[in-house]
Amino acid sequence: MCSNPGPATLIDPTPELRRSFLVAVAEFRADRDYPVPWFVDDVDAQALADARGFEAYVARVLGERTQAGVRSGFVPMTTLWWVDGERFLGRLAIRHRLTPALMEIGGHIGYDVRPSARRQGHATAMLAAALPIARLLGISQALVMCDRTNTASRRVIEANGGELLDITARKRRYWVPTTEAGTGLR
Repeated sequence: MCSNPGPATLIDPTPELRRSFLVAVAEFRADRDYPVPWFVDDVDAQALADARGFEAYVARVLGERTQAGVRSGFVPMTTLWWVDGERFLGRLAIRHRLTPALMEIGGHIGYDVRPSARRQGHATAMLAAALPIARLLGISQALVMCDRTNTASRRVIEANGGELLDITARKRRYWVPTTEAGTGLR
């Protein structure tokens, strides 16, 4: 089993967290308050059915970090899981570059916290932990966005130093510095 004692942290996706990940996927699908995150629909059907399929899914997600592993219509991205021990709490993706479409909807960093772990500070901590990683990927300012009406996500972004770029028909778009000094977090 995965040994990851202590407070929640970002880790590379791992087959060891299959059981907890699948429970979280079921939570996301059952949640009537929010739309199902795109990453849930992107989980291969075989990954939901058996351990070998889940290992292949994890390998695919890890492979998306390089241009060679990117599927058509995607950019390289680093997907990380927010975990507390053996409990999957959420996922975060850092897109290494932006396309015109990602400038409008998507941005550099997207995150999702499983419904049973929401309103506990995980999203704020996840984004804070991701910013130095984005910096290492050459992103000096991350474009992070949320739906116009998502007050909780707006607070997460602003708590991490997000400066409002604009409000579009669908999104609030922010530039978030990737340096610790710029985030306002200590």
